[in-house]
Formats: sequence, C-alpha cells, structure tokens
Amino acid sequence: MIRRLLSVLVALYLGLLPTLAQEGEWQHGLALMGEPKYQPGFRHFDYVNPNAPKGGLVRFGAQGTFDNLNLVVAGVKGELEAGISQIYDTLMTSSMDEVGTEYGLLAEAVRYPADYSSVTYRLRPEARWHDGKPVTPEDVIFSFEALKTHSPLYAFYYRNVAKAEKTGEHEVTFTFNETGNRELPQIVGQLPVLPKHWWEATGPDGRKRNIGETTLEPPLGSGPYRLKSFEAGRTASYERVPDYWGKDLNVNQGRNNFDEVRYEYFRDATVLLEAFKGDRIDYRSENIARQWATAYDFPAARDGRVVLEEFPLRAMGVMQALVFNLRRDKFKDERVRRAFNLALDFEDINRTLFYGLYDRIDSFFFGTELAATGLPEGQELAILKSLGDKVPASVFTTPYRNPVNGTNEAVRANLREAMRLLDEAGYELRGGRMVNKTTGEPLTAEFITADSSFERVILPYKQALERIGIGLTVRVLDPAQYQNRIRAFDFDLTTNVWAQSLSPGNEQREYWGSNAADRPGSQNLAGIKDPAVDALIERIIFAKDRAELVAATKALDRVLLHHNYVVPQWYSLVTRTARWNRFGRPENLPRYGGSAFPTVWWYDRALAEKVGTAR
Repeated sequence: MIRRLLSVLVALYLGLLPTLAQEGEWQHGLALMGEPKYQPGFRHFDYVNPNAPKGGLVRFGAQGTFDNLNLVVAGVKGELEAGISQIYDTLMTSSMDEVGTEYGLLAEAVRYPADYSSVTYRLRPEARWHDGKPVTPEDVIFSFEALKTHSPLYAFYYRNVAKAEKTGEHEVTFTFNETGNRELPQIVGQLPVLPKHWWEATGPDGRKRNIGETTLEPPLGSGPYRLKSFEAGRTASYERVPDYWGKDLNVNQGRNNFDEVRYEYFRDATVLLEAFKGDRIDYRSENIARQWATAYDFPAARDGRVVLEEFPLRAMGVMQALVFNLRRDKFKDERVRRAFNLALDFEDINRTLFYGLYDRIDSFFFGTELAATGLPEGQELAILKSLGDKVPASVFTTPYRNPVNGTNEAVRANLREAMRLLDEAGYELRGGRMVNKTTGEPLTAEFITADSSFERVILPYKQALERIGIGLTVRVLDPAQYQNRIRAFDFDLTTNVWAQSLSPGNEQREYWGSNAADRPGSQNLAGIKDPAVDALIERIIFAKDRAELVAATKALDRVLLHHNYVVPQWYSLVTRTARWNRFGRPENLPRYGGSAFPTVWWYDRALAEKVGTAR
C-alpha cells in the first residue's frame, strides 16, 4: 500500500498523472489568489444580518438624465438609467470582505483546467426569469455575444474569450485564446445574463426588439428587483420581486432588503443637494469638500434626523487626474506635461476651497499596498531592469514626487522650473504668450467638463498657467455633449477617475494599453501607447502569485508616473455620506464594502417613525 502511494506521488511529481486541478474539479467559488474564505455550504456572509427585515422605500438622487434601459449599448448610445443592473443576475457575485473572490449566483459551480485555457459554469436548474422561464446556457451565450458585438468596453474586456458554447444541459464553457491568465475565469463570472427569448421576440409595438439599440421598454430580468415604473429622464422605481428565484441562496441572505428602490434625476448639483435637505432623497455621498464643510448645517442634521457619517475606503485604489490627450502633438513632450503639473497649486486650493479635507494623489493605485514608493527594490527592481531602456531612466534614481506649492516662494520656484522645461521643449515667451519657437503657434488648451462645480477649482489653475503664458479655456458641457466628445477623444484636457481593485488585471489593458488608445469609448483617455507599459500590464495579468502581482503593479505605477501622463489631483480615503435616519445596518460592515449602502442595510420602521414618513 505504501509502495503504491509512493509511486502515485512520484508520478504526480513527474506530471505523469493528472491532478484534481488539471481535471478541473467543480468549485463553489473562485479566489484570484489563495482560497475562498467561505467553504461550500456556508449559510451567509459574515457581514450581513440574515434576519434583516424586508420592506420600506429608499430613494437616491442622480445628476443628469436617462433615455435608455438597455445596458448592452451603455457608453455607446444614449444615457443608461442608473439602477437598471439590479434587474439582472450574474454568474458569480463578489464577497465584500475578501479581495478578488466570487461565489456562485446564477452558477452553482465552476471549474477550469490548470492552464486556465477555459472555464465551465454549471447553472442552477432553479434559476428563473421574471416570466417564469428557466435561465439557460443559451441565454449566457446570447448575452456574451451581444455584449461583445455591441459594447466596445465588453468587447475589449472579453477579447481573450474566443468562444462560448453549451457543453451540458446546464453547462456553458468559455474557451480562451491564451493560457495562464488566471483572472479570465473570474471576469467571465461577472457577465450580466440577459434573456435571449425576450430580446428575440416582438415588442408591444409589433416590431422585433433590437439589442443593439436603446430602448425605453422595461426589459425582462432575473434579479431581485424589476422596474416598476419610470418617467424618462426624471425618475425610475424598482420593486423587490417577492418570488425571486434566488432569495434563499446563501449569497443573498441579508441583502435586497428594500421593497422599493427609487432614483430621482436632477440636472443641477445644487438642486440635487436641496432635494436631499428637503427629504426627497434618503441617502447621498458628498464628494464636494466645501459642501461637506458648510452645506449640512440645517435643522434635520442638527437634531439627528439626518446622520452625517464617514466610511473608510479600503476596497480600491484610485487615480483622479487632469488628463492630457496625447493624440494632440502639443502634449507629446513629457516636459510640457510636467510643466502643467508644476503650475498646479494644490496646497492653496486645498486650503481655500477644500477646507483641508483632501490629500494629493501620488500614485495610480493611491491608498493601497500597490502604490510605488521610494526607489524600486527586490522583485519590482528586477522586473523594471528586465525592460531595459524601455522605461525612463529616472525610475531607478528618483522617487516620483508632485511639486509642492502653497507659499509665494514655492510657487515662483515651480513656475520658473516650468518655464525652463518649456524652453527645453521648444517654447518661448513672446508678448506674454508661450509660443512654439519654430512655428510661433501659441501653447493653449481647452478643458472640458460636465460638472459646473469644477469651474471654481479650475479657475485658479487657469490663472497660474496664464502667468507662464499658457492660455486655458474652460468649457462646461451638458452630459450628453461631454460624453460624445470623450468617446471620440475630442478634447485637450479633462478630468477622469480610474478606480483600481486590490487585485488589478485585465482592466489595465483598457486603462493604459496601446490597443485601447485609439478605440472610441475606451478608458485609455490619455491615448497611452508605450511598450514598457504594455509589457508590465501583461506581467500583472500573468502573475503567478500575490508577491509578483504587487511587484509588477508597483513597477507599472512607477513607469506611468514618471511619464507624467496626467496631473494627479486629490482624493480622500473616506466616503462622506449623509442619510435620513430611517435605516438599520449590521453591527460589523464588510471590510471592503465602504458604507455597503443599500446592499446590507434595511428600512428600520422604529427609526422612521421618529424621523417621519418619507415624502
């Protein structure tokens, strides 16, 4: 017996017998690194109240408008309604107290081979659409193909998924065009599944539905909520589905607690705030420091009917920045881009406009262990050295630092340095204007935004740039105009936010990869095309363990920073929230969930009676 066991172990070591992983055993969950925290058959997530009461209404405010209920063409056509995703289920769902871990939702099990060349999902036989029909592998395949066909974002995100096919009564297999990409099985699990039979049928107007176009016909879903009523561009209400097929699943315990979720739309941010103070909205996150410091001193906040609370942000890193359009010749020189950074007096803006509530961002993964610090060492250094002269030499000798202003002396010194760099880049001052020495063309830029509140922030920056001869115009556009220009890369400068997970992967191709640079609607707004950046992205995606992932991400961060592709702005590592005090929550919120509102909260009737009925 012992001799037989030894021979089997030797054969396994030599690769002569398949391991369980090579065979692809069925699993209840997937962890990008390590093992899932929750074991098969777990009852519920630790951070929920499984006995949370059901009922009540929660109201959110949204700035802008909507004219579309079809998420397939979101970002390409029309403006999508903010809450529509809650009518759909995905194959898997994330845990909010783990990093990069998902558990089965529509899928009861998942498996993949050791080389990550494919993934197979086994659907729950009990999964149903709201019309009672079963969710099938055909629905999954239809959804995958529709999203790849009509959504540039999904087409790029799933570009390594070669095909999807039915491989069993309840099974669907996705085959990849590369091996070793350990994130692919999980990102396929994030696929929203749409009803093939509904989209291929005829609508009430007598015409066949078209998944490649916008629609205001309420779509069929399979999720915990369905669209109850709406008025295009103004309001949308979702009601909890009482016979929702997945209400008893372990991943859904203590969630989806509100009977109704409503979204009210406002064109203007000031009107939106006043709607909250007037009890037309229950909950809001405040991202304007001035308003957080000054706008919430009103009777309901003073007497406790409105609660102001900050929650730590641990689930993501972030880069919020002024973005250069590198497709424009004037921004191709790194020295010009650095000059723009030298002119930004963050310290004065933070003191006079932000009430000292923000920190200056100094990383594309700000607020996480993935942020590059100091000089590279260890595995990160080895990765950078392997790229040779493809990376800026400064990454090995000089830690990245933003300019520090805040005093008259510092401002003058930084503006002098900006002018020196511009001179090196081929510009000079003529009659108070910075012009190209050869062509005489003035160095000017247009900043576009859809947020009128940002004008007060950008105007001091405009004045600083004018001191060194750079002309900056500021244009506030309506949301539709702004989106159209961003999709077409028709801008000089704008502001963008890139959220980063704690386990970065394939989305980095979308953010910074060369193949995304010229694809309309991509998140590579800057138009970055750099071989070292591309190589580091691939190193992240194919990292063998957490240590390599962290090292490769730090290397990417360092290279992006030293190229000065953006002017980093500011951020706070807490989310500032205000709510009417009608809601209860678990004692311990999930570590990576922020406020986790409304996911694990519920309507507390006793509190609501004290506050008053929602109007």
